[in-house]
This record gives sequence, C-alpha cells and structure tokens, in this order.
Amino acid sequence: MAKTENVKDLLDAGVHFGHLTRRWDPNMAPYIYMERNGIHIINLYKTAAKLAEASEALSKIAASGRKILFVATKKQAKEIVADHASRAKMPYITERWPGGMLTNFVTIRKAVKKMQTVDRMKQDGRFDSLSKKEQLQMNRMRDKLEKNLGSIEDMTRLPGALFVVDIKREHIAIKEAQKLNIPIFAMVDTNSDPRQVDYAIPSNDDASKSIEKIIANVADAIVEGLSERKASKEKDDKPKAKKADKAAKPAKAKAKAVASDEEE
Repeated sequence: MAKTENVKDLLDAGVHFGHLTRRWDPNMAPYIYMERNGIHIINLYKTAAKLAEASEALSKIAASGRKILFVATKKQAKEIVADHASRAKMPYITERWPGGMLTNFVTIRKAVKKMQTVDRMKQDGRFDSLSKKEQLQMNRMRDKLEKNLGSIEDMTRLPGALFVVDIKREHIAIKEAQKLNIPIFAMVDTNSDPRQVDYAIPSNDDASKSIEKIIANVADAIVEGLSERKASKEKDDKPKAKKADKAAKPAKAKAKAVASDEEE
C-alpha cells in the first residue's frame, strides 16, 4: 500500500481533482474515488501506487542508458517539464510537436544537424564571410530550429520511453510512439482513456501544482537511475584499472633492470 505521507502530499498539490462528471471517460472508472459538486475525485492511493510503479520503470530505463522524451505543450506544464527534464538530463518537447518526430526521426535529425552546422560556422569564422542578408536568414533558421528542436539536440536515436502530460492534447505523439512500440508513461486525467498508454498515472493534468508534484517525482526517479548507472560504470572500471596497473608493474621492473645493466 502507498505511504500515507505520499498521499497527503498528492492531496495538498490538488492531484485528486478530475474533470466535470459529464466529461469523463468510462475507462477511468477504476481510478475514480467519488463525485463531488459535479467533479470527479481521483483515488490518490491508486495514484501513489501507479506513480511508484512508473517511477521504478523509468529509473530502470535511465539506468540502461536510454533517453526518456518528455512531452508537454500546454502552457501550465511547459516550464515545469523543461526545468525537471533538464535536471534529469533528458530531452523534452514543450513547443509544437513536430509531425514525424518519432516515425520520421532521420529527417528530424537532419534539421538538428543544420542548427549544429550554423554553430560550427560561427566558431570557425565561415559565418562572418557571408553577406548580411545570408547571416540574417541563417540566424532566423537557427532560432526557429532552436525553439522547436533545441531541447532534443543530444537525442541521437529514438527514445527508450515517452512521458506525456495530457494524452488528449498530445495524441499525435501518442500515436507515433504506439506505432514504434515505444513505452508510454503519462499523467492521465478523468477525461482521458488510460488504455492508450503503458503506464497511466491517474492525476490532475491541468493544475501547475499537480503537474509539478508528479514531474518532480518522476525526475527524481530518473536521476536515481542515472546515478546507479554511473556507480555501476565506476565499479566496472576499477578492475580494469587494477589489471592495467598489474600489467604495468613487470614492464616498469624490466625497464629498471635494463637501465641498471646499462649503468654497470
């Protein structure tokens, strides 16, 4: 069972507030606790359990070295997601979802490379040799790409998972991930169908406090997974370093012996 203090924290953040009863999706029935003043109230014990399950799975994905792409283009979620995804060193989309972002990933990578080419031109001086008009055009192109794709610059391959805030709004991203069998984690409100995602976290996806609470928890789990990966790598590197030292010792001893022989 979920810890009581976790449920209380979720309650304080307003995670339990769903949509109007007339706007509900019947598939969310298992996660609804009651109806109050025409609004569905989410069962926070189930939210806490689902959040723990999703966090554990995301931590494992991060520990395996794969990226988790965050998607949240609604106004109240943009800044929160950008901050926490950056903290967890994960890519994110907070502007318009570029069609084919996943299903046509090669083309998206080409667009990112254009941006990187402009940066290289500025560093090596080639940019200064262009006319003012060409410089202006290239700067405009780069700014546009930076706004839409700058946050995924380091994502060189398809992500290991998608984390979505509001699956109704991000339905195109959901469909693309489904086509490619990419696991989908999401905050799912009472007006959405939880069957569309692999890990549904029943929660209020409209209030910034609620979004902050869930995303912060998820980001913490990812950071933990990355720390485990780092610790595991360091552990694996130690025996290699020891072997290298052992191999170096006879060589050093031999070199010393040769040097002493030459002196004699």
